[in-house]
Amino acid sequence: MIDQQTINQIFDTADIVEVISDFVTLKKSGTNYKGLSPFSNEKTPSFMVSPAKGIFKDFSSGKGGNVVGFLMEHEKLSYPEALRYLANKYNIAIEEKELTAQEIQHKNERESLMAVTAYATTYFESQLQTEEGKAVGHSYFRNRGFRDDILKKFELGYSPEKRTAFTEEAGKNGYKKEYLVKTGLSIERDQYTFDRFAGRVIFPIHSLSGNVIGFGGRTLKSDKNIAKYLNSPESDIYHKSRVLYGLFQAKKTIVSAERCFLVEGYTDVISMHQAGIENVVASSGTALTTEQIRLIKRFTENITILYDGDEAGIKASFRGIDMILEEGMNVKVVMLPTGEDPDSYAHSHSSSEFQDYIQTSEQDFISFKTELLLADVQHDPIRRAQLITDIVKSVAVIPDGIMRSVFLKDCGLLLGVEEQVLYNEVNRIRQRKQEQQWRREQTGQNFRQDQLLTALPKQPVVPGFVENVFSEVEEREIIYFLLKFGNAILHMSDEDHTEISVAHYIIREIQNDELEFTNLIYKQIFEDVKDLIERGEEVAERHFVYHDHAGVRELAVDIFTSRYELSKVWKRKEAYVELPGENLGFEVPKTLLSYKMMVVEKALSQLRITLESTEKSKDIEALNQVIVRIQSLESVKRELSVGLGGRTIIR
Repeated sequence: MIDQQTINQIFDTADIVEVISDFVTLKKSGTNYKGLSPFSNEKTPSFMVSPAKGIFKDFSSGKGGNVVGFLMEHEKLSYPEALRYLANKYNIAIEEKELTAQEIQHKNERESLMAVTAYATTYFESQLQTEEGKAVGHSYFRNRGFRDDILKKFELGYSPEKRTAFTEEAGKNGYKKEYLVKTGLSIERDQYTFDRFAGRVIFPIHSLSGNVIGFGGRTLKSDKNIAKYLNSPESDIYHKSRVLYGLFQAKKTIVSAERCFLVEGYTDVISMHQAGIENVVASSGTALTTEQIRLIKRFTENITILYDGDEAGIKASFRGIDMILEEGMNVKVVMLPTGEDPDSYAHSHSSSEFQDYIQTSEQDFISFKTELLLADVQHDPIRRAQLITDIVKSVAVIPDGIMRSVFLKDCGLLLGVEEQVLYNEVNRIRQRKQEQQWRREQTGQNFRQDQLLTALPKQPVVPGFVENVFSEVEEREIIYFLLKFGNAILHMSDEDHTEISVAHYIIREIQNDELEFTNLIYKQIFEDVKDLIERGEEVAERHFVYHDHAGVRELAVDIFTSRYELSKVWKRKEAYVELPGENLGFEVPKTLLSYKMMVVEKALSQLRITLESTEKSKDIEALNQVIVRIQSLESVKRELSVGLGGRTIIR
């Protein structure tokens, strides 16, 4: 951990113009500097750097920040990595906290493992120049059509047929058997140590920073009893679920192209690179993991999966693609011609031909999945119903409400199902998943008093097609409860003894219905509270009173210091009056119900206007869709009305 004094020295020393000039050509413009955006393809410079303020602003993409922020955004570095980059550039010695004996031992062991894999990489590369290596390893790569520059780029190599060749050579060069075994390069059995990859061509696996952390080895024998591919086992430096083959070589192109191609194997990646398509990575035949997906998301939110036409393999990968959708990424799918895979297609076609094929053949995953599965069910109603459920489950994991709405509309047309039926099923799935998530979070954890203890009470779900509307009074009411009583406990009823903090409950209900504040200050406060809760912290008054945003500071001071005044939300003629906080289990849910009622009523008003114009156009299909939506909202409105009672809260 870098100490604060060193961090301050780094910020004081680093020249933002000098640092950014390493990546962007800057020209002086008054007191500032100007250049072409490194984040978008523009012809007119809109990228500004202010040396006086120590900040940059890219008006074409909206990105901005300080020198560390630029490195994190442009080079995709973590915060500590960016600090170390600057410290190295300006020869600043990094003072970190004193490590324990155990931490030192672990650090030294990791460095030893990295040293072993670095040596092994050089060794395997050099073997391609030996007589055996040329005849076997180099010949194989040549037959695959790989050029020498590609062999060097991916540091490909060969491990000799002799079963102890590498282990013996590493030992002669001072590398301990303990680390050879821990990296998986050598195997020890009954006091006999031998090479894991003997007689195989070698594909080094790189970390994001370019260090080799593991290997893949392909046998050149036709013996069916021998595994075709063999990978390094898990170790302190290699975790296959957190690594994507080729990402180190592809990351810069992924950023500039704003897209990542996902393929299956090593040779697919290498062949596409040789064909000039460099923004490609491989899962290396393993099931895709959340960690791998998030690795890609660091560089782009757009991913295109290339399939070789094996229908069984495609269906088996659906779970992984649902995980990609769940991370909020945009997924496209390309089915290659029968008998082709990315490796073979890249060798038989030029880069432009390959790119043209992708552009004309790709389609969104939901439509692809619907069409593929629809061909199987034909006229079987039971299998058709199962298909609809399967498709809806994929749509339900998409976090963006607008994207879900678009996909549901398309699926409704493809499946011949009313759009509203699909909406209702998606809402049901998402609500159930949200409740399961909250229950999982309480299992096996030591909760503070303001955390969830039992199942949450349900409120009517606002349909996903309802857009956010301006709601100043209701939004302020919710923010008031978040700030003033966020850490307080809601005792929902004497019967079920449900307890949950005000902040947890409000965040859960707003997110469950995917509602969003229209007032930007309220939205900022809501996001800040959500972040505090996710980090396990309390809703602290100081956080908002000393906030960076002036509007947030002013509102927080107003809420924390002002006298109570009558709330418009709670003004009911027949109601009696009580002070805020006297019955939070009643006040908070009713505030949310009132907010939802306002959203639904405004949506209904807009739909009735749409209904009038649609009736005049005589578009029967569009008219039916509007009517179905009105009916759905009327049903929600009735549920909301039942929950809204007659109390008034005074502030």
